[in-house]
Amino acid sequence: MPEQTAVALQAETERLLRLLDAMELESLSAMLTEDAQSVDEITRQWTRGREAIDAYLEQLRDTVSDVHSRARDLRTVSWTDTGIVTFVLEQTYMLKGAQQTLTAPTSIVFRRIRDDWKVALIHTVPLADDTAA
Repeated sequence: MPEQTAVALQAETERLLRLLDAMELESLSAMLTEDAQSVDEITRQWTRGREAIDAYLEQLRDTVSDVHSRARDLRTVSWTDTGIVTFVLEQTYMLKGAQQTLTAPTSIVFRRIRDDWKVALIHTVPLADDTAA
């Protein structure tokens, strides 16, 4: 994979996390393809299409605050107009006033549309905590 593509995919992932942390939903929406899909620890189900993801994120505006996200162990791979970024998401946030902390293997699939990398899939669901057993 050309180094510039790897750098671009990493930069887009970091931008997505910054926008999420700042709850800049309009800018976040602009990063999505029309047919984007997502799943996360809050919905625990698939959200399909940019319009549905936008509606979901808008609901979060009133219930989620103080989001802090960090990607570690980030890897990129690409093929022509598709890129995949995998990493471990470390995130804290307040959900309806309660502190949440998660560590979750995460995948983001990007699709190149003209000269931009757009998000087609976000898959981030934390694994069960084995320490409770």
